Amino acid sequence: MQTKHLRQTELAQRWNISPRTLERWRWIGEGPAYLKIGGRVVYRLEDIEAYEAESRQEAGR
Repeated sequence: MQTKHLRQTELAQRWNISPRTLERWRWIGEGPAYLKIGGRVVYRLEDIEAYEAESRQEAGR
């Protein structure tokens, strides 16, 4: 099974945020886990989905 990765720009588009926001989050230790491979930052889809699940808020809570 092959792991799916998203580049910073792809994740920024998925969440409708600026790529710079992801850079800032990495700098301050926030956001999903990431990998730095050969100078490129990528995010594993399973880490993105886990972060989304942890960030989920129920209405009225």
